[in-house]
Formats: sequence, C-alpha cells, structure tokens
Amino acid sequence: MEINDGTATGTGARPAGRAAALRRRWRSPRLKWPKRIALALAVVLLVPPAAAAVALRVNYTGDLRDGTRTRGNDAVWLGHAWVDGRKKEADVRDFAERIRGTGIKDLYVHAGPLEHDGTLPADRHPRARWFIDAVHREMPGIRVQAWLGDVLANDGPDGLHLDDKRTRDAVVVSAGQILDTGFEGVHFDLEPLLSGDGDYLSLLAALRTLTLDRDAQLSVAAHQIDPLPAAHSVNATVTGREKWWSQEFFGEVARRVDQIAVMSYDTWMPLEFMYGGYVAHQTELALEVTPESTDLLMGLPFFHEDDLGHHENAETVAAAVRGTRLGLGRTDRDRKRFGVALYVDFAAEEGDWRAYREGWC
Repeated sequence: MEINDGTATGTGARPAGRAAALRRRWRSPRLKWPKRIALALAVVLLVPPAAAAVALRVNYTGDLRDGTRTRGNDAVWLGHAWVDGRKKEADVRDFAERIRGTGIKDLYVHAGPLEHDGTLPADRHPRARWFIDAVHREMPGIRVQAWLGDVLANDGPDGLHLDDKRTRDAVVVSAGQILDTGFEGVHFDLEPLLSGDGDYLSLLAALRTLTLDRDAQLSVAAHQIDPLPAAHSVNATVTGREKWWSQEFFGEVARRVDQIAVMSYDTWMPLEFMYGGYVAHQTELALEVTPESTDLLMGLPFFHEDDLGHHENAETVAAAVRGTRLGLGRTDRDRKRFGVALYVDFAAEEGDWRAYREGWC
C-alpha cells in the first residue's frame, strides 16, 4: 500500500488522468516488498526471536550523550503538490513557520518521476520556479532540491535500465535540465537498487561531474545496511530479492555524493524498542563508512500505516530519534555533517513534528 498526498501516490504524483499511470510507475523512498519475502526474511533474522529482541533491547538502552542533537543539516521530503499548482503562497508561509527553529536545511521536493528512458518531461513540475522563489523569499538559507526517481527494471519487466548507458546519459541530461529550473541540487531515489550495482556507481560519477560543475548538491536516498554480515546475500538466496546494501557498498555510494539519506523505516520491527535499537545499529554502521565530507541523514517515519513492513506503534519518530542519538553518541558524537530526514510532509501528524522538535532540536 502506498501513502497518498490527496490525489495520487506518496511521491506526490500528478492530478487525475496521469496520476494513476505515475502511481503504477514509481514508488516513494520506502522499501516495499511482497509479503512472502518479508515472511521469509523474518525467519532468517528473528530465529531465535528472543535473542534478536534482547540484542535490540540492549542496543536501545543507555544514556543520550550531550552534543547529539541537530547540527542544522536536516532535510524533509515534500510531495508533488508543491510544484504542480495545488500549493499556494499561504501554504509556503505556513510551512516556513512550521520549520522555524528546527534544523531543516534541505527540502527534497518531488519533481518527477523520470521516464523509463531517463528523460524528464518539463510538464512534471510546472510550478517549480514559483516554489523555489517562494522558499527563498520566505525561508532564507533553505536549499531546494529536486527529488527524482523511478522504479528500476530489476524489479520486473518495466522500469529504468541502469545497465543501458544511453539511459544513464539521459538521467544526467535530465538532472542538468532540472538544475536549469533553479533547483540547488538533485536528490535521487531509484529502487530497488541491488547491493554492488556498478552501473549505479557509474551514474553517480557522471552526476557528480555535473553537479560539481554547476555548484549544486548531489543527494541520494539509500537502502538500509546489512544488520548482520552478508545478510543481503542470504536474503537474495532465500527470497530472490535484496533488501539491504552491504556496508562496503553503502560506503562506495557515500563517497560519490554530497548527501546520503538512509531510509531507516519499513523495518518490519513489531515493537518500539526493537525499532529504536535497529535504528541505533543502522546509524553506527552508516557512520563507520560515510566520509566526513558527506552529509549523512537518518530517515524519520513521518507517516502512519500498519502493514507487515511498517507498524506505526513501533516505528515512531521518538524511537527513531532516540536510536539515532544513541548510535551517534557511541560512534562519532562530534560528526558535523550529520542530520535526520523527515519522510514525508503530507502524511505527518502534529505528534511527529513535536517528537522531532523535542527529541532532536
């Protein structure tokens, strides 16, 4: 099930007519897998379940260290309504007030999705220039990045083929076009992305050349890291799919971008302390391989639904913030280029914003 911003997919797809087609073609930055895969993986991970629960409980305990709060490098994913005409000046002013006094620096506003051939029609974001100007006027110092993505062909017959150089070249051209619109960076979410994908690394290298030349940010949404050594390989053997990246591959990606945001939700954890302990571990693993020159952001679940992959009573903002702070304090408390990323604006409730402010800001 996808979250919806009022008319289409949680990516903030276009109004009716093309909305259904776009909803079928691209998902938001959340790792969603069939139930049979989730069940098989649960067996691999949670046997014996008592041992797993104890380990996560231990990882969720301890004192929060001083200095493990916002560095002013946080981000939030925004739906398509901000660039398709549904949002107005009053909405921008309200949002400016909403984030005042927080650590939010970057807005990832959905401006796609990409076509399967890597191109990006200009009519996907007709009000982008208006939104960028409005943000700069109402929220000085806030950067606006274009959130782009597509489903990859390795998830089925349809999708974007990263193994085709022409497609990768087209994605780079699309990134240049979106920067021409006035965005200060590009934020990519391509899913599902297999650990060790060399074509993805090649794409990032080409995008990096572009963004450095344009003095723009290159940012990506990242899969979670193996919670156990080679877990992604075990999962692939059992289910035919991969959920995680190896820690080594995560580091390879992190070295090629300005920002990397971990999608640290949809973890299948049934209890809040288990989820918080899992996030703490993910934070530690990511910090170990992310260079200090790259912004590392841990995702916070600003959405509410219950299914096999996400239990809203377990995957809370409070637990994610506590887990993030515990992992940061244990691993690299003084890391400057670190923050959290809020997914997603249109599904958030007041309690989510309050937990973020009180726990992190």
